[in-house]
Amino acid sequence: QLQLVESGGGLVQPGGSLRLSCAATGHMSEVNHVAIAWFRQAPGKEREWLSCIDGSSESDKYLDSVKGRFTVSRDFAKSTVHLQMNSLKLEDTAIYLCAASGAPSCSHTIFTSWGQGTQVTVSS
Repeated sequence: QLQLVESGGGLVQPGGSLRLSCAATGHMSEVNHVAIAWFRQAPGKEREWLSCIDGSSESDKYLDSVKGRFTVSRDFAKSTVHLQMNSLKLEDTAIYLCAASGAPSCSHTIFTSWGQGTQVTVSS
């Protein structure tokens, strides 16, 4: 199982940007080969899938409400997946978590490893 650690959260004004990172450690045959997804959970709401990047970085997917504002990318050298978030809105406030799939494709929706999350607060 991979170990995932998120970072990069914080307080930002509406319209601002943040870049989240998800650093993966574990068995090298998995670290850079499995799909990584981002989720968020706001108080009183269910966990929401946001984005996924596959093991080869050839495919990425987004929730409609963040498409065009969020971009997922992968740094193979650092075994890290980033989520660049632009044009942030008040409703983007949540704890953001990354999760590793058990397979290279984002079509595989069973996530076997989760990070602890990083808080993102959008407020004026």
